[in-house]
Amino acid sequence: MADTKRDYYEVLGVERSADDATLKKAYRTLAKKYHPDMNPGDKEAEQKFKEINEAYAVLSDPEKRRKYDQFGHAAFDPGAGGGGAGFDFGGFDFGDIFSSFFGGGGSARPNGPIPGDDVGVRVMLTFEEAVFGCKKDVSFNRVEACPDCKSTGAAPGTSAETCPSCHGTGRITVQQRTIMGVMQTQQSCQNCRGTGKIVKTPCKNCNGKGYIRITKKLSVTIPAGIDDGQRIALRGQGSAGRNGGQPGDLIIQVGVRPHPIFERDGNNVYCEIPISFAEAALGADIDVPTLDGKTKKYTIPEGTQSGTAFTMRGEGIADVNTKRRGNLNFTVTVEVPRNLTQAQKKLLSDFSASCGEKNDSKRSSFRKKIRDLFGK
Repeated sequence: MADTKRDYYEVLGVERSADDATLKKAYRTLAKKYHPDMNPGDKEAEQKFKEINEAYAVLSDPEKRRKYDQFGHAAFDPGAGGGGAGFDFGGFDFGDIFSSFFGGGGSARPNGPIPGDDVGVRVMLTFEEAVFGCKKDVSFNRVEACPDCKSTGAAPGTSAETCPSCHGTGRITVQQRTIMGVMQTQQSCQNCRGTGKIVKTPCKNCNGKGYIRITKKLSVTIPAGIDDGQRIALRGQGSAGRNGGQPGDLIIQVGVRPHPIFERDGNNVYCEIPISFAEAALGADIDVPTLDGKTKKYTIPEGTQSGTAFTMRGEGIADVNTKRRGNLNFTVTVEVPRNLTQAQKKLLSDFSASCGEKNDSKRSSFRKKIRDLFGK
């Protein structure tokens, strides 16, 4: 009869040369993934869990592994001619394996502290609010302990009772007969849903859940210098924990609207300032807008070219942590005059004719390169 069982090494996903530590690590990972407590009602996961246990029971025992390597599955079938009379798997101890992820000996702590969930909210700021900081009122939903029943889930004047099925442990022992013998595993008690308590008269305010969802309003201080996409965490303002667990946090994600003049890069700001042809040629004191809502005079030298960048140090955004301010960087763009009168055109034409190469060094250099390349 053909052997329809999967290879034990394949079941655990290890090489045939795997050592004991590798086998144990692979088993722990798979057993946790397919354990019935992690997959309630999933028959396929239950079958895989049995298959994993069977494979590890054989490969973790040196003698059984030696015979399996020699005869395969036939080593444990008395009628298959493998020379074996079957093995007793009933003494195999899974306690040390389950203790790594079920809290010791396969038993969990149904009434242990459970931290509350974090709550997220998004706040939109103007550019100025982000630069200088502000206060914002935020509204968000979070879970709190029911004030009527004090999180017990029982109606006022009554109390929760110990679950008769699990005797308050929240878990029950289930026996399963497998090829390895009778195995005992711990599962969450379905009668009390793992809480260890039964509520016969539920609280009307929370429908016996012990917790309610409310809308909370809070005034939040936004620090100066915060940037688009950054987050603020307010510890303990999230949903309530259970069984004495710590509450979650309120996570505020900040969005910043664009500014009509400035662009931000870290703590530096950038802008473009148009200047006239005369200002660029002769030099001038120009008005530069600043984050403070005022303008400051800045002297640009004569002969300034379009696209030239200048820096005003310390006029940028204050770092949210160090408070050190970045720089304000501006680029000038020379605006070429349009709609000139005939008299103005004549003046410019005369000016151009009077300029020597020293006034058009870049253009003269470019023309020379053209002549050298093309002989023109």
